[in-house]
Amino acid sequence: MAKTTTDHDEIRKWAESHGGKPAVVRDTHNDTDGKNSRKTGVGLLRLMFPKAKQSEHDGLEEIGWDEFFKQFEDSELALLYEESSNFNKIIGRDTAEKREHGDSKASRH
Repeated sequence: MAKTTTDHDEIRKWAESHGGKPAVVRDTHNDTDGKNSRKTGVGLLRLMFPKAKQSEHDGLEEIGWDEFFKQFEDSELALLYEESSNFNKIIGRDTAEKREHGDSKASRH
């Protein structure tokens, strides 16, 4: 059964125990200086699992946990995950709250 959390330590511990790393979708990682020398602004967050057989992470760029969690908090996100697998989905906290109250089809639009 899937669990939902916003706890940074829980997220990091779960991800790392499955070989996961914090990442961002490369095309959404903004370059504000126009020189491509330093990308700033995070974009769409993901957890990537480079050693997983069917993991597709060519479009992802690894970032640090501090950068990941700053955007995670700024965007008011939560992690939906299964303890025994790599299944995870980053969702809005408003969506997580609705799901906790029985709305299994809740999603952020």
